Amino acid sequence: MAGTKTNAGNFFEDFRFGQIIHHATPRTVTDGDVALYTALYGSRFAVQSADTFAKAIGYPRAPLDDLLTFHVVFGKTTPDISLNAIANLGYADCRFVTAVYPGDTLTSTSEVIGLKENSNGETGTVYVRSTGRNQDGQIVLEYCRWVMVRKRSKGSPAPEAVVPKLPERVDPKDLASAVPPLDIAKYDFELAGSPYRWGDYEAGEKIDHVDGMTLEEAEHQTATRLYQNTAKVHFNQHTESKGRFGKRIVYGGVVISLVRALSYNGLANAFHLAAINGGRHVAPTFAGDTIYAWSEIIEKAEIPERRDIGALRVRMIGVKNQDCSTLPLKTETGEYADGVVLDLDAWLVLPR
Repeated sequence: MAGTKTNAGNFFEDFRFGQIIHHATPRTVTDGDVALYTALYGSRFAVQSADTFAKAIGYPRAPLDDLLTFHVVFGKTTPDISLNAIANLGYADCRFVTAVYPGDTLTSTSEVIGLKENSNGETGTVYVRSTGRNQDGQIVLEYCRWVMVRKRSKGSPAPEAVVPKLPERVDPKDLASAVPPLDIAKYDFELAGSPYRWGDYEAGEKIDHVDGMTLEEAEHQTATRLYQNTAKVHFNQHTESKGRFGKRIVYGGVVISLVRALSYNGLANAFHLAAINGGRHVAPTFAGDTIYAWSEIIEKAEIPERRDIGALRVRMIGVKNQDCSTLPLKTETGEYADGVVLDLDAWLVLPR
């Protein structure tokens, strides 16, 4: 007899507004995860790279790169949220609440906060708020995302449309709870790789991060497996060869990590990604593409009761297969320019 014990993933019809999903497989992160993450993206921020540097300024040891935390928490959600996804469409209200260190164990839950069938009747958009916690039950990360998911049957009835109203930006008062009080006098700017502090940046400033990284097939699949992300669009060439692109697409988080790593050249002291206000994967990325990045400072903010650090709201743009010397973003008609693959609005924390 054929068994039915396997998980085919949720289709659009399977989601209910207000539904709480407890995602499987707790994950203890290790120094090995940190080393592999560095090997994949080459991130060079000193606080996350050296225990000695981190301890000198007030951390118990080097914390995980914030995006490694994000990917592990996100990866837990994919078997339930996006196994049958066509595309992850965007992010909002993402806050890094508590620092994560090697040895911590992360779990994830999600709440369905919105549902809307698409006009083709074949797909729908699912909005979720996902939460990552450590072994002590502390929230380490919260974020909202929306994803386009296939329907099991085109003729199945659509749920009542609910589209959540999400904040335009995370309030500065909610930033940097993951950063302990820092002794900036012991922050070694020479070792960090740049003399520029929070006060040296201005709203409106644009930075071409200059460098590029070519993404290989094995790298993006290794990265996505590292996070236990099971979305089939990233792995299964047998099925994806019959899809709209004819090949596997790169997990969007890989592009975010590449852009974040590239931003070191120009934002080397922006050691903490405190929040993601919003983000869009504008176009797909494939193995063999070369990613470049540029950033625009769109706001400066003091963080209440913190004299050691300040925040920059930064629009981070990822571009494939062309450098960013012309700062490509949108055309005269308001559409994204060819090559733009990521538009991310984030808060970064720097020493003052």
